[in-house]
Amino acid sequence: MNNKFLRGITWEHPRGFDSVNGTSPLYKAIVPEVTIEWEYRSLQAFADRSIEELAVDFDLLVIDHPHIPLAAESGIFAPFSNPQLTPELDVLKKQSVGKSFESYVHQGQIWALPIDAAAQVSASRISELTHHPESWDEVLELAKEGRVAWPLKPIDAYSSFITLATNMGYPPMRSPGEFLQKDQILEVIDFMLNLVQYLPRSNFAMNPIEVADLLSSDSPWIYSPLLFGYTNYSRFGFRKHLLRYRNIPVGKEGLAGSLLGGAGIAVSSQSTSIPEAQEFALWLASADTQKTIYFDAGGQPGNSVAWEDPRLNQLTQNFFGGTRDTLEQSYLRPRDPRYLEVQDQISVLVTQTLNGELQSSDFAQRANQICEGLLGG
Repeated sequence: MNNKFLRGITWEHPRGFDSVNGTSPLYKAIVPEVTIEWEYRSLQAFADRSIEELAVDFDLLVIDHPHIPLAAESGIFAPFSNPQLTPELDVLKKQSVGKSFESYVHQGQIWALPIDAAAQVSASRISELTHHPESWDEVLELAKEGRVAWPLKPIDAYSSFITLATNMGYPPMRSPGEFLQKDQILEVIDFMLNLVQYLPRSNFAMNPIEVADLLSSDSPWIYSPLLFGYTNYSRFGFRKHLLRYRNIPVGKEGLAGSLLGGAGIAVSSQSTSIPEAQEFALWLASADTQKTIYFDAGGQPGNSVAWEDPRLNQLTQNFFGGTRDTLEQSYLRPRDPRYLEVQDQISVLVTQTLNGELQSSDFAQRANQICEGLLGG
């Protein structure tokens, strides 16, 4: 027997680590010759170290889809190009939640498989809110009462800007070299500023996990309008209070425009066990695994069969059914190797504008200059 030892890297959260670490021993029971060991890094540490460096040390990588264009064109990942895998890949494509599967495709090749589906949604503490706000007018009234929290760290403030702009009918970066027209940028920022004035300053240092922790505690804050969903907080016993996740507040374009997140599993092109690693990835992304052991280990499935499973919805206060419409109409970020630079630079500007360090007009000018320089063709 030719034994294979695979190393995997993911992010530090039960949804990121427990989900894969808990399933791998069960895979070994099916394929005894393959042993998989997982490590994790904090979200920040994971972001700080390049995908290229991680691919040197690890066979399997849990990644965000915006990395795909650069990784693909740099040859960092091994494409799922073996013809024998085509039938299984076709099934996974049909079982995609929204654009999740599509987000890992670049230049006609599949570079990772969706194992986790997410987009910005809304959340409320069930014990405090019998009615989950569905409109922005309701959100504003709740904010005036000092009950709303919103993750506004740069990447999260940026994500909310993208969601709101697209929901207003202005999907960013759809014209070469342009973020958005100035008047559109100002409209979105003014909308955000109108709500931010009623929020605690501490929100500027928070990400979705920290806000979810806040909402699920005994804090005064019981609702958030835009944050990436985490099923863990909707499961009994994870935190003191249960959270209810639902679609984003209805805007001009209904529920359309939420920024697509989630995570996929990729295989390093430098791995000495590419076939074995890709077989594991297919198994992990499959409907049967996703709706059973992957979810039970703390994962947030990326497979639509799991999203439609009555057991999973019952255990998560209808997390999947309550947010599905938002996922299906989500915004897919530009498929350009230079996009991540754009995101990194503009993210800081969004938060600076919201906290009063930068004028809205200056933000509009600089955001478009960044896009012109990096995405101008």
